[in-house]
Amino acid sequence: MRHPHTFRRKRRLRRLGSALAATLAAATAALLVPAGSGSAQTLDDSVTVDFATDLGAPQHRASGILYGITEDGANPPDEFFTGIDFRFERAGGAQLGSPGGWVAGDYQRRWDSTLAQYQRTVDLGGTFQMLPHDLWGADGTTSPRFPGDDGDWSDYDAFLDQLISDIRAAGITPQWDIWNEPDITQFWNRSQEQYLEMWDRTYARIREELPDTVIVGPSTAGEPAPDNAWWTTFLDHVAEAGTVPDIISWHEIGGSPHNQDPAASKAAVQQMLSDRGLTVDDYSVNEYAWPEQQNPGNSGWFISRLEHGDVDGLRANWASGNALHDNMAGLLTQVDGVYQPLGDWQLYRFYAGMTGTRAEVTPGADLDGYATGDDAASRAAVLLGTKGSTGTMTVDLTGLDAVTGLVQDGTVRAVVERVPWNNGGVVTGLQPVADEQLTVEGGAATVTIPWTDYHDAYTVTLLPPEGS
Repeated sequence: MRHPHTFRRKRRLRRLGSALAATLAAATAALLVPAGSGSAQTLDDSVTVDFATDLGAPQHRASGILYGITEDGANPPDEFFTGIDFRFERAGGAQLGSPGGWVAGDYQRRWDSTLAQYQRTVDLGGTFQMLPHDLWGADGTTSPRFPGDDGDWSDYDAFLDQLISDIRAAGITPQWDIWNEPDITQFWNRSQEQYLEMWDRTYARIREELPDTVIVGPSTAGEPAPDNAWWTTFLDHVAEAGTVPDIISWHEIGGSPHNQDPAASKAAVQQMLSDRGLTVDDYSVNEYAWPEQQNPGNSGWFISRLEHGDVDGLRANWASGNALHDNMAGLLTQVDGVYQPLGDWQLYRFYAGMTGTRAEVTPGADLDGYATGDDAASRAAVLLGTKGSTGTMTVDLTGLDAVTGLVQDGTVRAVVERVPWNNGGVVTGLQPVADEQLTVEGGAATVTIPWTDYHDAYTVTLLPPEGS
């Protein structure tokens, strides 16, 4: 799930995704970016943005986090959440007590924390996914008994009695993520058959006693795919038992044979559902990004892929102990007790400020982007991320005339900024790179970025020409 002291796999980030060519013949003007530092595979790449294609209003689907709020719900300060249009929180008291939770006789502390973090999330306008497995105590810090051991469900039934009673008493409506990463032994060290019986029992209790509750699952460590036997068994079972979750969830962390791509994973699970006569409307990658991928460049890629797939995303959290419950899953740090933003937070802030309507982006082999055009503001924006390459990155901008008032007298103003990683240190803002007038022909222009450090991300803001 997110415990660095028990990293379950030494998986490495794969550097290349599926190749999708993006070419366009258009009259262009180039913007050159100063060199930076870092090393990665060099790959000249491109994306194409079509502002004439309206994909609907921005949802900022990637602006969720796993834990990252203090135990009492008081911190970090509101401005860091509102600044990124905070959407989702996922928590359940993990590591508090260590050992803690129901099986350690210390349920209350974890429940109190869950309730405080739920209330803070709702106050901030977000949606809360509750983690009962952490309240139970299966958080990787103990070796607990598991529901249904030796065919005895009485202890788990009592746990559900308590949890349902507490939810009712508090008058709250969290989404219920039944169990975290049941496909690995760190969090479910029993058979899949026993898990499926637990799933059905829990599902029935929720439907009977909390009928308005949104059920989330299975929240696996591995991505859904037709050759993933755990997933095919799960889907076969829930189809037959009638226990399909409201939100299908999984994690995109580390490398995998399926190349760790939220959009591709969603397409795969949709086909698997369809093959079984099932339909699910909502999908959640409720943990994404391995520690090595928590930098602006990789975060920009994840944001883009989540947006491509219309999948909600929650950033993984690799801190431990009290630090797990702070710093917004590594978006912030603290200097002399004062919260400070990292480069990733600055990227999410830019993402939150992208308004109007979403534009279509055709990705490259390793480069991807998210774009919006805003008629009311005569403004367009592009957020760019790479999965792990450097090189000459080309952004082909098309449909510029579709954004009201943006192009005037055949020109558009392009402001390029770099979102620095700064070796994981404090980043106070985006760094200006270029601010130039581009010639637009046929509604098209091009920006070229020599991308020298894959840890960094870049943004392009398009405005009417100066003086117009």
